[in-house]
Formats: sequence, structure tokens, C-alpha cells
Amino acid sequence: MKNTKLGLGALALAITGFFAFSNFQAGTIKGTVTPPEGAKEVWAVSATDTLKAPITNGTFEIANAKAGTYKVLVDATDPYKDAVKDGVQVADGQPTDVGEIKLEK
Repeated sequence: MKNTKLGLGALALAITGFFAFSNFQAGTIKGTVTPPEGAKEVWAVSATDTLKAPITNGTFEIANAKAGTYKVLVDATDPYKDAVKDGVQVADGQPTDVGEIKLEK
């Protein structure tokens, strides 16, 4: 009886461990910034995650974004103002294109 309980406990532990490491497929957030010289980096902020990426030739791609709703912030350089895009929805394993973000002076 004791061996049966020990075996069942080991089996339950193995099954729990197997499902604890689910396959995470991150999404991406991409877009463009106009004018391209107006900013150097972009941030994506959610309730549980903060990510950043460089802006190269006016384009950016933020990798490893978990599914959820993000606020995308463009950190502009002078004389341009920072820009914010709210409500960006990211799905597991899917790219999200926020389109063109125009910076104002």
C-alpha cells in the first residue's frame, strides 16, 4: 500500500512538471516612425511586461511580447515630442503591426 501511494505521488509530480512548462510562443510588435531621425527607441508596456527595441531607419520590431494589451511609447529626440499608442493587442505567436507613428514637433 505504501509503495502504491509513493508511485501515485511520483506520477502526479511528473504530470504536474510536464504541464508546468507549456510551450510559450511570443508575439511581436512592429511598426514605423516618421520622420525616421525623430526617435532612437520604442517601448511596449503592459500590466506585467516592459520591453524595448531600437528604431533603425524608421522601423522597429519588439520581440518576445506575451499575449495581452500594450501601450507603445516612442522616445523621441529633440525637437520632436514623444508619441504613445494605446490598446495594442498582442496574440501568442502572432505579429502585431501598429502601422506608422508620426512624430510632431
